[in-house]
Amino acid sequence: MTSTTNSDTEAITRILFRDFAPWQTITFYIVAIAAIAVFFFGCFLLIRKYRRGAPLEATGVGARLWAMVKDVATHRPVKRRAEKTGRSHASIFYGFLLLFIGTSTITLNYDITRPLFGINFWQGDFYLWFSLVMDVAGVALIAGLIYMMYRRKIIAPKPRLDYTRPDRSPEDSDYDRSYYRWEDWAFLWLLILIGITGFVLEGARLVWLSNDPMVWDYRWWSPVGAVVAHVMQGVGMSPEVGGAMRMNSWWIHGLMALAFIGLIPYTKAKHIFTVLGSMTMRDPKPVQRLPMGDMEAEKLGYSKITDLSWKDLLNVDACTKCGKCHEACPARATGYPLSPRDVVLTLREHSHNSLEGWTVPEDEEQLAIIGEGENQVRPETLWSCRACGACTEICPVSIEHVPMIMQMRRALVEEGEMDSMIQTTLQNVQKRGNSLGETKRKRPAWTKKLDFKIKDASKEPVDVLWFVGDFASFDPRYQQVSQSFARILHECGVDFGILYEKEMTAGNDIRRVGEEGLYQHLAETNIETLEECDFKRIVTTDPHSYNTIRNEYPEFGGNYEIEHASAMINRMLSNGDIPLKKRLDYRVTFHDPCHLGRFNKGFDPPREAVQSLGAELVEMERSRDNSFCCGAGGGRIWIPDPPDQPKINENRVREAGGIEGLDVLMVSCPKCMNMLEDGRKTAGFEDQFEVKELIELVEESMDLGVDEEDADQGSDSGSGESPEATKESPAP
Repeated sequence: MTSTTNSDTEAITRILFRDFAPWQTITFYIVAIAAIAVFFFGCFLLIRKYRRGAPLEATGVGARLWAMVKDVATHRPVKRRAEKTGRSHASIFYGFLLLFIGTSTITLNYDITRPLFGINFWQGDFYLWFSLVMDVAGVALIAGLIYMMYRRKIIAPKPRLDYTRPDRSPEDSDYDRSYYRWEDWAFLWLLILIGITGFVLEGARLVWLSNDPMVWDYRWWSPVGAVVAHVMQGVGMSPEVGGAMRMNSWWIHGLMALAFIGLIPYTKAKHIFTVLGSMTMRDPKPVQRLPMGDMEAEKLGYSKITDLSWKDLLNVDACTKCGKCHEACPARATGYPLSPRDVVLTLREHSHNSLEGWTVPEDEEQLAIIGEGENQVRPETLWSCRACGACTEICPVSIEHVPMIMQMRRALVEEGEMDSMIQTTLQNVQKRGNSLGETKRKRPAWTKKLDFKIKDASKEPVDVLWFVGDFASFDPRYQQVSQSFARILHECGVDFGILYEKEMTAGNDIRRVGEEGLYQHLAETNIETLEECDFKRIVTTDPHSYNTIRNEYPEFGGNYEIEHASAMINRMLSNGDIPLKKRLDYRVTFHDPCHLGRFNKGFDPPREAVQSLGAELVEMERSRDNSFCCGAGGGRIWIPDPPDQPKINENRVREAGGIEGLDVLMVSCPKCMNMLEDGRKTAGFEDQFEVKELIELVEESMDLGVDEEDADQGSDSGSGESPEATKESPAP
């Protein structure tokens, strides 16, 4: 680059409309104003649409805004599980941002400060550094766009770019959404052509003014433009031809840039702004803590597009169709009619058709979002959801799929549109306080086999109140685990107790089925029971109970210190409170339960605990926050899968079965054990490895001398009443 001083560079600048006829300048400003007007009108339509959604109070905006700024700056959400794509998007983002700032700077100087105040700063050293930064930004933009084009055309990752809908049949008019590919490509091509024509314009301008030393001598401050200029000169371009090309490319580049600005609110480009709003308004616990239902309202849930909050409508507009949620969804992966992306796009299309007009349709059928018509979400799609949160977890733009799906489920439940097995389960919970339909007297039956009495925490003080949960109380296989955990706590001298017959299901999955009223009754009843007890903290072996007590009960006034059994065991192992007598020479892999891992970040305690037993831990390909659901969540454990349908639990078991020499598939959840044990049998892995709880492995390492055959007996029968329990009338 040419060495410069303040004195010899202060006159260096660029005259934007040099050699333009007055009518050309006027025409440009008319087109620019029109483009800006079209842009703001589109923004008006979007804002009006969002205002037509249900109200939602925004709190803690400052902290949310700062979190958004950090995520946008680092591109962390975009880079997750797609590092190259994330880096390319960052290149596009920062290139575009700098070019936008540069264009705004020119406008500020040329149309505001210079004519109004006589201040001209776009010259001299500022201009030279400005030119260099703009060239670097242009290269970053184009490089990122080229990779994105390469990825879409050559790599063509499936299923992310597959726009055929799993919830539709080929004969349905809205089965194939491949037209979205045209929008994606148009977006990429328009941006890259804007960038390329900018460099062509710069190169042509340099050739045109190559005889002016105040331009040519400083050409390397625009390095890309300088290279383009030398190429043009190399093929024989004269200054006169350069001038003509400069004029043509000026208009082509300018009109494309203005067209892009005008189209932003109407195309995929609107995500430039909607993503910022979506990320700012994200709930820190979108799947852990579902929205509170107003039991005094006329109806619950989302049945019409106007039931969605303005935040939900902003969410669906923020979707970039990247397909990460589509790829992560276990239901979609095993052939169920659900794609989180398609649900979002359905709601987007519906909101566009019904809420962006001058008036909102009065016909409720036109506003209905659940049904069999176009732009409607089908009931079977909603019931396919496992509420595992994989979609919401991976979404780079903070779309909250699960809460919206659960809200639509609430509307279905209110209308009685549910599987008969769900209906039966809800009746069981309402009548008997548990999802398996057992009598209250049988809840502590598993304790009968123990050679010691567990304290009744509802009647005497304890340090640790063990909230057992339904499956840990009634499922024959997991009753063995409950007995093992009781023996571990007893052996280690932990002062603990259970609620015996007073415990009711915590209600986590009842809420995720969509029965909000019953859930609130369960939460309030359990909290009332817990408030009457004297304890220091709660422990549970059930991640579903752990999640709702930890994250949802506080909204009902139930604030407790609670930990999952795996965390308690790991802490006790670390402190030397659990006496181990033998090392376990097993090759183990761990299945992260959604409610323990993805929901509550309980990734490390189970892993650290099993390794402290001497076992070799081998990770499955999908683990930690990318763990694959066992298929039980969202109430699906109560709905039988169609006979010819691929099973989610079998999919997961096959993944574990691919690990050479695997001895144990370890779980830390009653429902996961139920599903994966069943999947191990039906998928043909009975002779290859076992499904065991962390608790069982710890007990084995403690070598308590418990005969497994004896432990099996009496697990599913007997009164199991507390030491002070009074007799009840026979169960019906």
